Amino acid sequence: MRFAQPYFTLFIFVVLSLILFYIWAFRMRKKAWDKFAQKSLLAELLIQVNPGRQRLKAILLILGLLFCFFALLRPQWGFKWQELKRKGLDIIIALDTSKSMLANDIKPSRLERAKLAIGDFTQDLKGDRIGLITFAGSAFLGCPLTIDYGGFLLSLENIDVNTIPKGGTSISSAIKEALRSYPAGEGKYKVLIIITDGEDHEGDPLRLAEEAKKEGIIICAIGIGTKEGELVFLKQEDGRKEFLRDNEGNAVKSRLNEEVLQKIALVCGGTYIRSTNIDFGLDLLYQGRLSKMEKREFEGKMDKLYAERFQIPLTIGLILILLETVISDRKNYR
Repeated sequence: MRFAQPYFTLFIFVVLSLILFYIWAFRMRKKAWDKFAQKSLLAELLIQVNPGRQRLKAILLILGLLFCFFALLRPQWGFKWQELKRKGLDIIIALDTSKSMLANDIKPSRLERAKLAIGDFTQDLKGDRIGLITFAGSAFLGCPLTIDYGGFLLSLENIDVNTIPKGGTSISSAIKEALRSYPAGEGKYKVLIIITDGEDHEGDPLRLAEEAKKEGIIICAIGIGTKEGELVFLKQEDGRKEFLRDNEGNAVKSRLNEEVLQKIALVCGGTYIRSTNIDFGLDLLYQGRLSKMEKREFEGKMDKLYAERFQIPLTIGLILILLETVISDRKNYR
């Protein structure tokens, strides 16, 4: 036997409280009767009351609630094997972790806002596999394609601007890593979502986007940041914040470069969305595009389908409660 809803165990305290209440109530009533009249007179005054039936009604009510509580736990026993199949897309998110993502024109910062949005995005997934690539001057597969969304979120949580040692921003390396990360032989159902401010400093992302298109990969892009840009602050070991500076000592102002992201999305038949403080864009992308795409059927797996047995204790419980209501605590006279 197993219970499908064991978290309802706490409801047992309701039944225990009812038992204690009845014990207290019967004792208090007996004390009140003893103070009210002598035993010989009390027997005549309570000639119509049947104490045995009162106790029986209390027992029936408590047992009825216990059985209903047992049904609430959803007891299950007996099972049959069932093949479970699921359909979904292979979605890889490539997240920019370069220092420009520390800019706070998107609150609390571009990187932290992106991580929060990705966490919310996983709640929309229904059978889709998801993977994570982090990139700056190079790219790294942080989480391979999986349906273990909890494991994916753990990988996401540990990401910061120091995840990739090599500085800079290379969208090209992110696309190249994605090409290696998708399973071979599938011509569609592949989606790469690039989240970046678009400041590509090396490589040829458009050429790699063409290669991705040949592999059936649809590339969608989320542009994060503003065209006006924002100065980037770096937190020092002593807690002070200083401007990020270039080789010439000038403060670096990071701006959103939409052009390259729009071109990449256009090449691969994808979608480009500019992120804002109000709407990051991932939910819009999934509901408006990804959820409507054709899904791949993954290999089914055998799983145990347990038989629900809550009907049995529920029926017994309701019968006992019904009996409690129809039984009178008065004595019958013929």
